[in-house]
Amino acid sequence: MTLAHRVLYPDFLSRTLSADEAAALIPAGANVGMSGFTGAGYPKALPAAIAAHARAEHAAGKPYRINVWTGASTAPEADGVMADADAIGQRLPFNTDPIARRKINEGSIDFIDMHLSHVAQHAWFGFLGHMHVAVIEVLGVTADGLLIPSTSVGNNKTWLEIADKVILEVNTRLPAEMEGMHDIYYGTAIPPRRMPIHMTQADDRIGEAYLKVDPAKVIAVVETHRGDRDNVFAAPDANSNRIAQYIIDFLAHEMKMGRLPKEMLPIQSGVGNVANAVLAGLLTGPFENLLGFTEVLQDGMLDLLRAGKMSKASATAISLSRTAFEDFEKNIDFYRERIILRPQEISNHPELVRRLGIIAMNSMIEADIYGNINSTHIMGSGMMNGIGGSGDFARNGYLSFFVTPSVAKDGAISCIVPMVSHVDHTEHDTQIIVTEQGLADLRGLSPKQRAQVIIDQCAHPDFRPALHDYVARAQRNPVGQHTPHLLNEALSWHQRYVDTGSMRQDLPV
Repeated sequence: MTLAHRVLYPDFLSRTLSADEAAALIPAGANVGMSGFTGAGYPKALPAAIAAHARAEHAAGKPYRINVWTGASTAPEADGVMADADAIGQRLPFNTDPIARRKINEGSIDFIDMHLSHVAQHAWFGFLGHMHVAVIEVLGVTADGLLIPSTSVGNNKTWLEIADKVILEVNTRLPAEMEGMHDIYYGTAIPPRRMPIHMTQADDRIGEAYLKVDPAKVIAVVETHRGDRDNVFAAPDANSNRIAQYIIDFLAHEMKMGRLPKEMLPIQSGVGNVANAVLAGLLTGPFENLLGFTEVLQDGMLDLLRAGKMSKASATAISLSRTAFEDFEKNIDFYRERIILRPQEISNHPELVRRLGIIAMNSMIEADIYGNINSTHIMGSGMMNGIGGSGDFARNGYLSFFVTPSVAKDGAISCIVPMVSHVDHTEHDTQIIVTEQGLADLRGLSPKQRAQVIIDQCAHPDFRPALHDYVARAQRNPVGQHTPHLLNEALSWHQRYVDTGSMRQDLPV
């Protein structure tokens, strides 16, 4: 399908440029809002052209960097190529690219880690500065100049509204039959003029099928014909399956006890193999007519929709493996009736998460014995990816699970520690922790009670004695007994790993 078949608004066709020509329109130092959310719907042509432009400018002795704002992560051909060319000065709010991660941890990219629900409103409030250019992937343009959103919506609505200028990337590879799958809500406003969002069910449609743009802002239209990155999900391993089974058994028990309604509440699931294992477990679980209300629709939710176990799924992006995407394209009419893609200020809206009673499942790097969670930092200083939307759901969800294997690096690292090396979610926001060892239900427990349950249920047996010993000695600390700690030892496990490559060596028992 040619560009002329996708762009039905004649004035935009006259603004067609090559990616190189369009990249030259973005000045050094610009704040650039790009589409993209977890490897879906990101620009495919402009990032490489920006990288080439940056290299040419650097070679001529002219510094060239831009500040890149997105919905979440993009892909190697976006974040990766620009980071490799030293074309990124600032990046927000989330990143998974290894080259960009290295530049962030080296200090050459200033990374701003943000709750995903905050990004659009902070941009609207002016907290982040002025947006000069938006680069947005779309599937096409209607005869009336409306934009057909791509495989992610993310913050695109906001970028199109606040940017001075807009470059559209029209992707002729992704299926145009997605038209009508999106629900773009235009009812948000800046306080004090905000109105309630009229949404009471996870599958309510409250907006429009298209994105809007002021035609005068559009300075270039670039054609691309490339699919999203292929997400690779390994088959669930034994640990992932055990974690999934603990969660499913727990949900069944909560329903039996009357703490969950029989029709089940909507499900949010983070990204990754453990999350997909949980979704796979729901395929054979006792729950029917499920609803999804999440950020990213992955292979597992597609399986639930296809099997009839899930009736509708709401997200801001669809991020699939190659095999799953082929199924999505082949059965696009089926999925268009069952999938709703929204702006992330709706998919991650804290008030909606609380109102709808979302059951949230997110991964973590480590938890401490009192329930504080580190989702972002390795050994306290190295950024992994970012907090993403986990905080939006953890604090506001009806039930909130944090999951991880109990050990990492072939057992050299305990993921249950005396004190986390970085806090993303405090103990006050943590309800349930799950590892392959077991499930710790922390609701209604004091700090000392939480420590006992977390150690006994979630810590690896190799590390349990040392954790119990730490607590016992901390409880003799005369400073206070509410949350007992030994300040000179609280982070010693992390320091031991930095020094020796293992938390195991010389652990007190």
